[in-house]
Amino acid sequence: MSTAAPSRATSSPPTSTTVPRRSALDWRIRFAALSLIWGFSFLLIKVGTDGYAPFQVTFGRLLFGTLVLAVAMAVKRERLPRGRRTWLHLTVAALLLNAAPFSLFAYSELTIPSTLAGICNATSPLWGMALSMVALSEDRPTRRRVAGLGLGFLGVLTVLGAWQGFHGLDVTGTAMALLASLCYPVGWIYVRRTLAGSGHSNLSLIGSQLGVATLQLALVTPLFAGFPSAFPLVPLLAVAALGALGTGLAVLVQYGLVNEVGPTTAQMVTYFIPVIATAAGVAVLGESLSWNTPVGAAVVLAGAALTQSRARVKPKAQ
Repeated sequence: MSTAAPSRATSSPPTSTTVPRRSALDWRIRFAALSLIWGFSFLLIKVGTDGYAPFQVTFGRLLFGTLVLAVAMAVKRERLPRGRRTWLHLTVAALLLNAAPFSLFAYSELTIPSTLAGICNATSPLWGMALSMVALSEDRPTRRRVAGLGLGFLGVLTVLGAWQGFHGLDVTGTAMALLASLCYPVGWIYVRRTLAGSGHSNLSLIGSQLGVATLQLALVTPLFAGFPSAFPLVPLLAVAALGALGTGLAVLVQYGLVNEVGPTTAQMVTYFIPVIATAAGVAVLGESLSWNTPVGAAVVLAGAALTQSRARVKPKAQ
């Protein structure tokens, strides 16, 4: 979704110095709403691809999401970022955090269930921790983090049924979903290195980033998918909801949570997304579910949680 709130290892620090104001709506309610919105996003992608090509779904998603953020920027009188270098970094960030992963998830769900796509998305914190220990000097490997990574990827193998030789699994679709999950931490590390401390507000940066991603898909979609010959209503509504809610509104809720309760609490939404995605896929779309899928997902989430936890510091004896 940008799928999940930035993890402690890969999040970019706030760029504005204003004191965050508490929302009138309790943060727990917003947290639950964000979990539901992002959890149902994989179902909406599946429904959208029933009527439109994957690139068309991604373009529509980005377009509706950008419109929501454009309205928010207008209401708050936010200005667009300035400087050629800033826009160059935003172009790369848009590709890594929006255009590429959104397209990959859309293509993956042509051949894999939405439940599996949602679980693959949960591996993003694992990729993020592994990459941050290499790319970010302040994130040193510890026994706890290494154990979490090992446990998490063991869960991935369980979900994929490695002991069965990945029988019945669409390798290409699954690889696309995992690659999409890898794009997020790569993008967050890039943003952290290039745009952190730029002086622009988060809303201004993310709104501009989504706008650039929309332009990227506007160029790519006609070349590879053409224009829709028809506009089936249900898939169109799914794409609109995916963009307006799962991309535009979700980003606003996400950054509100980060400002109010901090990134550590806000990123816990990551662990609810695969649960909701699985429940939605089984209950609404009638997707089948074998025992290794929920078991492996639980192991993945446990490993991801372990990589994000900190060891308690024992007080020194006087």
